Amino acid sequence: MRRFGPTVFAEMSALAQRTGAVNLGQGFPDSDGPASLLDDAVAAVRSGANQYPPGLGVPELREAVSRHQDRWYGMRPDPGTEVLVTAGASEATAAALLGLCEVGDEVVVLEPAYDAYPALIALAGAVQRSVPLLPTADGFALDRAALAAAFSDRTRLVLLNTPHNPTGTVLSEDELALVARLAVEHDAVVVTDEVYEHLVFDGHRHRPVATLPGMAERTLTVSSAGKTFSVTGWKVGWVTGPAPLVAAVRAVKQFLTYVNGAPFQPAVARALDLPDAFFADQAADLQRRRDLLSEGLRSAGFGVRTPAGTYFVIADPTPLGFEDGTDLCRRLPELAGVVGVPVSAFCEPGGPAAEATAALVRFTFCKSDTVLLQACDRLQGLRR
Repeated sequence: MRRFGPTVFAEMSALAQRTGAVNLGQGFPDSDGPASLLDDAVAAVRSGANQYPPGLGVPELREAVSRHQDRWYGMRPDPGTEVLVTAGASEATAAALLGLCEVGDEVVVLEPAYDAYPALIALAGAVQRSVPLLPTADGFALDRAALAAAFSDRTRLVLLNTPHNPTGTVLSEDELALVARLAVEHDAVVVTDEVYEHLVFDGHRHRPVATLPGMAERTLTVSSAGKTFSVTGWKVGWVTGPAPLVAAVRAVKQFLTYVNGAPFQPAVARALDLPDAFFADQAADLQRRRDLLSEGLRSAGFGVRTPAGTYFVIADPTPLGFEDGTDLCRRLPELAGVVGVPVSAFCEPGGPAAEATAALVRFTFCKSDTVLLQACDRLQGLRR
């Protein structure tokens, strides 16, 4: 059985705290969400919304999630049976895997993969089948032959993530269509982590896999308030999909957190109805900060792959003479006073994705200009 220790985020954040380095490793903003959201949460606390909410989540939030899916993607899940509020996207993903997988079932995952995925697959007793996203000159590309080869009569579930952490990839229409075709052919359920759905750049558009032909009836869509509204500590997420699949998730979720975030749920509900301009402005500001950090990294001598979405940029330190991203990240606080995360930490050891990303480092840009400029200035020291 695969053993899991502390996450790479815990290791690198502890390193930042111990050394006083600028922490561009863990992806949490250093500013709060919109004032209206915070005021609504305070009002909910003071008005008495402090006890257990309904098991499905407060009706106000479930209805807002349904409106949100309709407004942005033309899907309108039933708030009573097809929407479930969870303790963040991680719990939604965990409950889906535990609720849908039997021991020995196979789960197809794109690698690099968010580090919770392998642990959750192992907890479910399932078997991970990894498909590499391979570095290209411009970004990362899905290995389509490897994707097709990963499916078998044991495939129960596809665990998808787009926009993708850590690479910042937004899967193309063709790539999504291939995933959909293979899922239908092998009668697999797709669980799709879309927490960065509103954080896409340069004219890219997020397309939920559930909107593709034949996918609505076999897809669970997961998202959360944390990334969209810069309240990662609230841990308010949700999952939508066909009633039988959502019921399977709920059957497990009730024995995990049971319920969560009572005063935060109505606040998030109102935030989901904010005007389109709010979501556009959030993405534009993050794109600006992405470009600020990317320019600083290039100036410091890194190669940079420009992300199409998320909080993260992937940097290549090989032009500076560093071939091992893990070793560099452990030395970076001493060398430059900055913390990043090695991309290989998101991969199965020894696999093709780990080998292809061995040198690469992920930095986050969801920080203030002051923090980003300080980090960029410090990284200049690597040239010296």
